[in-house]
Amino acid sequence: MGSGKTAMGRILANHLGLDFIDLDAYIENKYKLTIARIFEQKGETEFREIERKCLHEVGEFENIVIGTGGGTPCFFDNMEFMNRNGDTIYLRLTAEHLAARLSTTKAGVRPILQNKSEDELLQFIKDNLKHREFYYLQAKHIIEGNDKEIENRLIQFNS
Repeated sequence: MGSGKTAMGRILANHLGLDFIDLDAYIENKYKLTIARIFEQKGETEFREIERKCLHEVGEFENIVIGTGGGTPCFFDNMEFMNRNGDTIYLRLTAEHLAARLSTTKAGVRPILQNKSEDELLQFIKDNLKHREFYYLQAKHIIEGNDKEIENRLIQFNS
C-alpha cells in the first residue's frame, strides 16, 4: 500500500510500449463497485476470490503490465501464477518511507488507515510487511530505493 505500484506500473508500461492494467480498477469496473464496497458487502474472503479470478483473466491478456493490490500476491497461488506468467517486480520501500508517503498523500485516505496516529500507521505498515514480505520476496525482480531511484531502475528494465 502506497508503494507507487500504479504510478510506476504506468511508467514501466509506457517505457516498454505496453498497456497498463490496474487490477483493482479492473475489478471495480467489472463489478461496478469500489474495492471498499466489495469488502463491505462481501467480506475479504469473497473479495480475494474475485481478485484471484480477475488476476487470471488479465493474466491471459498480451503485451501488458499489471499493477496488483498489495494483498494480491499473498493469497491462493497468486504469486506463483504471476511468476509463471510474466516478470514480477517488488517495489521495496522502507516502512518509514511508506508511512511518510501515506500520511501526506491521498493514499492515506484509505478507510483502513483513517484515525491512525503516526506511530500507529508506522506499526500497521511494519506488521503488514512482516506478514507479506515472504510473498513479495518471491518476485523475480526486487527494486529498492527512493521514488526517483526506483523510476530510473524501471526505465532501465527490459522484460
